[in-house]
Amino acid sequence: MTSICINLYGQSVPKDTAAVKTLRGVTIYTSSYKEIIPAQQLHGEQLKSLNSFSVADAIRYFAGVQVKDYGGIGGLKTVDMRSMGTNHMGVFYDGIQLGNAQNGQIDLGKFSMDNIESISVYNGQKSEIFQPARDYGSSGTIYLRSRKPVFDSAQSTHIKGVYKTGSFDLVNPSLLFEQKITSNVNASFSGEYIKSSGRYPFRYKRVFHDSKDVAWDTTAIRQNGDIEGLRLESGLYGNISRGFWSAKAYFYNAERGIPGAIVNNVWKRSQRQWDRNLFLQGSFQKNVLPKYDIQVNAKYANDYMRYLNPDTTLMYLDNNFRQQEWYASVANKYSITKKIDINLSTDFQYNTLSSNLDGFVFPERFTSLVALAGAAELGKVKMQASVLGTFIHERINRGNTSAGDGAVAAPAKRELTPAVFFSYKPFTKADFNIRAFYKNIFRMPTFNDLYYTDIGNIALEPEYTHQYNLGATYQKSLKNGLLREWKLQADGYFNKVTNKIVAVPKGSGMYRWMMMNIGTVEIKGADVVSDQAFALGTDLVLNVRLAYTYQVAQDFTRRKNPELEKITYGGQIPYIPWHSGSVITSILFRDWRLNYSYIYVGERYHNSANIPENYEQPWYTSDLSASKEIKLKKFRLKVSGELNNVFNQDYEVVLNYPMPKRNYKIILSVEL
Repeated sequence: MTSICINLYGQSVPKDTAAVKTLRGVTIYTSSYKEIIPAQQLHGEQLKSLNSFSVADAIRYFAGVQVKDYGGIGGLKTVDMRSMGTNHMGVFYDGIQLGNAQNGQIDLGKFSMDNIESISVYNGQKSEIFQPARDYGSSGTIYLRSRKPVFDSAQSTHIKGVYKTGSFDLVNPSLLFEQKITSNVNASFSGEYIKSSGRYPFRYKRVFHDSKDVAWDTTAIRQNGDIEGLRLESGLYGNISRGFWSAKAYFYNAERGIPGAIVNNVWKRSQRQWDRNLFLQGSFQKNVLPKYDIQVNAKYANDYMRYLNPDTTLMYLDNNFRQQEWYASVANKYSITKKIDINLSTDFQYNTLSSNLDGFVFPERFTSLVALAGAAELGKVKMQASVLGTFIHERINRGNTSAGDGAVAAPAKRELTPAVFFSYKPFTKADFNIRAFYKNIFRMPTFNDLYYTDIGNIALEPEYTHQYNLGATYQKSLKNGLLREWKLQADGYFNKVTNKIVAVPKGSGMYRWMMMNIGTVEIKGADVVSDQAFALGTDLVLNVRLAYTYQVAQDFTRRKNPELEKITYGGQIPYIPWHSGSVITSILFRDWRLNYSYIYVGERYHNSANIPENYEQPWYTSDLSASKEIKLKKFRLKVSGELNNVFNQDYEVVLNYPMPKRNYKIILSVEL
């Protein structure tokens, strides 16, 4: 199947796995897979419409996605899809998953928007059977596609420099260098430095719920939210006969303050965190025979994190953690007919974790994955089905011994999980599709869940999710009139999470805790996304994207304390609003661009006990930006200004973590 996309209304629509060739400004994307469940995507000009500093900022605009933001430029940012939990999300960078065996959380604040070409969000899994087995292993997935070099016949070098400054003493230069080495091999290098004090004014107000009297009403400056970091990336990209390959190196090094939660009007913290992340990865894909394709992926990752709490009035801590991951995958696709494909993928992954914690057990995890999948396109009907086999073995070492000394095998885990996807196009002429899927998958307990000193529980079982989805898409293009493009996606869904891992008191006291499988969550919801493009005149174009989510995400966990169960059973789970939505608009006039974006998060609770003491008010933000492109001979200059939180709202995404009020950025970019 081949699709041809041109830059219409400042937007192009690349496929995640597409091969790309540029001819006189027209980009041709070739793809052989049969898409059944289309992704929510932000790419190209749409990404430029957002005042997004990091990937986490951009993902907030997707329907069904919740981002926990602990404040400021350097604050931790994690993502949750359809309320199934952060650990059920798979995050893929250029086709290979980002891992964190320690706690399962990927901090999306570490990935800059300067080097991101597209962001795609899939519920269930990507509608592509030709992929590694690990791609089948999450309840939802986010695919980040970094920029790849594309040259026309007259160009062999591309250089882009960007400098950002603004509120919080921001200094943020970045550089992109792309080089055509041969007609079939391109190289790229990008680097970014960021430094910010993270200081911003906030207002912290708390009242006694019984009397409504004010407990604290403080206006202050957020402290210890500074960050200094460096990101370096390089890549090689090659085309071969009936195939292609790529290799990438990524390095991130940062020191940041952890401003912490504001509790009892104490808002000065001194905790620090150091992060050093390195990974090397490569991919190879080739059509070996007319009906047979092979794909090989490999990766090595080395992550270091140090946490320091020098405050001896609480507890002095100076802990470090080192993770390593080795990963390899082979996928084999065979076309039985032009309409039916099958794929067999096998993956192997090895993870280790070491720490200076007392009593640490130095866990090692061996994971083997085997996925068998099939896809069929039968007229108006498209179908995909897959089954994933997961086989996990672990070893631990007692008593702060080095890995390999006195190793003890942990209980092996084996799981077999299916997924079925279906779409139907009832009308020949109208671009209207009905789609549905069911998926059963699980997530393994993290190393922290299993082995963290004092609270880990080696007997934990995986968390399971059952996902049901029914939806439809409609798309229409018009040659004349005000409305030129319209695309609508709507989905209703039911998810159930069982064996949910939660921390419970250990024994009769409340000072010692243990991780246990006792949780059950049921989620009912609906997502609606609408994209429109309007032609307001010869040189004036308006793009509008609307997203809305409704969710009832209830905690049905049974508790031993009947009084506690009375107020928590059936309650909306923490930080999940019933209503949320976003708006992205951009107006293009010749070399000028004006953008406006809006996010709304409705009322919610920070605890499953939906009582007044746990109530969190709705919040919303509005952001504005404007840019102007200037051409000077071989140079392309772009000047941009951003104003965030235009109406100066006081709000919190997470309780006791105040977010910045009105702030600004000025951006200058130069391309050659």
